Amino acid sequence: MKDEKINIMRHSMAHITAAAVQRLWPSAKFGVGSVVDNGFYYDIDLGEVKISEANFPKIEKAMQGIIEYGDDFEKLEMPIDEAISWAKANGQPYKEELLNDLKRSGTTVAKDLDMDEIGLATDGESAVKTVTFYKNGNFVDLCRGPHIANTRDAGAFKLLRVAGAYWRGKETNPQMQRLYGVVFATQTELSDYLERLELAKTRDHRVVGPQLGIYMISDAVGQGLPMMMPRGETLKDLLIRYMRQEEEARGYKYVETPVLAHENLYKRSGHADHYSDAMYKLKDDEGQTFYLKPMNCPHHHMIYEKMVESYRDLPFKLAEAGRVYRKELSGTLTGLIRVRGPITQNDSHIYIRPNQLKDEFVKVLELFKTVYQTMGINDYWYRLSLPDFTKDKYEGDKQAWMDASNAIREAMQEFGAEFVEVEGEAAFYGPKIDVQTRNILGKEDSIATSQVDILVPYRMDLNYIDEAGNKVKPIIIHRAILGSFERFIGMLIEKTAGWFPFWLAPEQVRILTINNTLNDYVAEIKSILDGIILMKPLRHNELRYSVDERNESLGKKIREATNLKIPIQLIVGQQDKDVREVSVRTQLGEQKVNIDGLKDYLLSL
Repeated sequence: MKDEKINIMRHSMAHITAAAVQRLWPSAKFGVGSVVDNGFYYDIDLGEVKISEANFPKIEKAMQGIIEYGDDFEKLEMPIDEAISWAKANGQPYKEELLNDLKRSGTTVAKDLDMDEIGLATDGESAVKTVTFYKNGNFVDLCRGPHIANTRDAGAFKLLRVAGAYWRGKETNPQMQRLYGVVFATQTELSDYLERLELAKTRDHRVVGPQLGIYMISDAVGQGLPMMMPRGETLKDLLIRYMRQEEEARGYKYVETPVLAHENLYKRSGHADHYSDAMYKLKDDEGQTFYLKPMNCPHHHMIYEKMVESYRDLPFKLAEAGRVYRKELSGTLTGLIRVRGPITQNDSHIYIRPNQLKDEFVKVLELFKTVYQTMGINDYWYRLSLPDFTKDKYEGDKQAWMDASNAIREAMQEFGAEFVEVEGEAAFYGPKIDVQTRNILGKEDSIATSQVDILVPYRMDLNYIDEAGNKVKPIIIHRAILGSFERFIGMLIEKTAGWFPFWLAPEQVRILTINNTLNDYVAEIKSILDGIILMKPLRHNELRYSVDERNESLGKKIREATNLKIPIQLIVGQQDKDVREVSVRTQLGEQKVNIDGLKDYLLSL
């Protein structure tokens, strides 16, 4: 009930925002708005006029005026043809387009349109006869509602940003300006959120990542195509090696598959029919069509087909740090979190018999726990997405769906996992779990997923021979503990502010010299560091260090090492040499460590 109330406030504030924009720019054309996490947005076309943050104070002033005046929200009903005439007369082509879609088909067909912003009262299933509008003051908008009673009940608000957005999410459509704001019931809640927002800026991986030399994006290369810099590649390599170590210890077999595949593979798997709009396509000189790999699954299925004959071969576990590419809209690209490629997936497919599903799923949950404890991630839970059989998207045998859903639920309960159940959000090929956490702003994010596939083995005719000599379809667990390595790095930057666990830091130790007269003592320290190989949690992890011998002040050297989030700084001066010590500087402060105990100190971290 509380969420419903605040969402109605946020929905109403979107209308108040549009009313304020119309007051300031009477020729404004409006698309749709929607409630989002903590607030709302509204898509607006102002022609040549570009809204910037410099305009926010006057828009907010107009919004505050509307709120204080106290207009009631009035619900109006209008026949569809009259509504279309209204849109034409008021110069609202986007509303006119929506209304025509409603008249013609009874719905709007654009997949990215938020239906909450369309008011409809249908008369039959094939067409809409009547639509609803809401009026506050002089502003009238097509909308289903509901709304607050009066603008004075709108709560505390703040405009945050403006971004480009293609009308109805199609790149061929006009680009509008998407105005975002946040809304809370009280000023105190708003102030708390804005404080967290300022703190989040210091952790934003899009800022911190390039500052730390983790990655960069170049317009010359293209948006959504991040390049890992030396520190970032070290970090990614460590994560890949760690996951391979953990997976191979659990019986996974590593493979490598090409980033290019013939269209016939994706036709067989069904991806060409369902996801071709998100796949990069190219033709060779012979006219054959190939796709850049958008997922690893079909390739792994080919290896299964080659290697598995009998039930004795199951469970059969394949793993790959597989690179994939996806055709994302430019407006959706976000640093390392959402990219076009490379997306290096911590991917695995576990092929099993139906009676092995629960036990193998428990093992997946155990691996999640081990890995996340190592990464220092403790604030997570699971979201179990189940089918809703009233919807048409779920193909295949209903009993098989129910059996798979029950097996996952039992595995979660047996393991003692914290989880919530959601109907209607299963993948088209089976139920799944998503690993959920919250970012610094309290927004719920998915870290990774594990999906049970009961459909694709039928589509691709994957089989094994059972004890009776019959051909049987396997069940497949699609599993990505870290999701994609790039996205996980972005998330880890924001959780740690760039202070990675010691074993994972791209540069773990930096020796800072006070002057250049201590070369022999520095050489002795280096010989100790050269002999250190960390064995936990990643085996054969040689210590990564550097020496800053520049003719610069010690203060500058410390600042630069701290800005790079190097966890251990070894400060070496003449007094340290005289007593055979080093000054060890960390986030927690500074202490003296005898050089003879330095190795044990570092191995204890």
